[in-house]
Amino acid sequence: MLAAELIDPMLPALKPTDLIGQALAWMEEHRVGQLVLTDQGDYRGIVSEELLMDVADEERPLGDIMCLFEQTYVYEEQHLFEVLGLAIQHQMQVVAVLNEGREFSGTISVNELLKKFAQDLGVQEVGAVLILNMNERDYSMAEISRLIESNNVKIISSYFASAAYGMPDRSRLTLKLNRRDITPVISTLERFGYKIEAAFANTLVESIDQERLDLLLRYLNT
Repeated sequence: MLAAELIDPMLPALKPTDLIGQALAWMEEHRVGQLVLTDQGDYRGIVSEELLMDVADEERPLGDIMCLFEQTYVYEEQHLFEVLGLAIQHQMQVVAVLNEGREFSGTISVNELLKKFAQDLGVQEVGAVLILNMNERDYSMAEISRLIESNNVKIISSYFASAAYGMPDRSRLTLKLNRRDITPVISTLERFGYKIEAAFANTLVESIDQERLDLLLRYLNT
């Protein structure tokens, strides 16, 4: 999904002539602590509720107030992952979207963005989550998919996290599967040398002994 598709049409864009009191009222109405400031279609930055609250006179125009993130924005054709990465890096609550002509197109709510990201990962889908611990050089999604699908189970989504420098054997692969009972999957993966770090499902994973359950899983649920 692209940034242009993530724009929230309900979030207003502020103008330099808008008053501090009005901006605070809109933030409260939309339950956000930041809003984008534009000037005749040009992006000027983001106004923060925290900064506005420090100003005694609510009748002052926003043009007198310092803005944040003047050079931080995304373009319409950037992917959801890029938008999310930018928002997390700068701890932003909203992100401005510009078109190819660098004109302001709209605002993305980071809260709604996180919900969309969770949906795309299949978080709300019924099924187990499996975490594999492996050496980075052993990572082959094609091979892992083949083994999992040999048990009539599908991978809904996956995430690979490289290990810290100097610890290549500590990489992790997180898989969301479309089945709750993943005992056969775990048996297959272990038979081919894959190490199961954790599993989360609604049914007991019998191929992991009790000690490992106590240390890693506790209870298996969605």
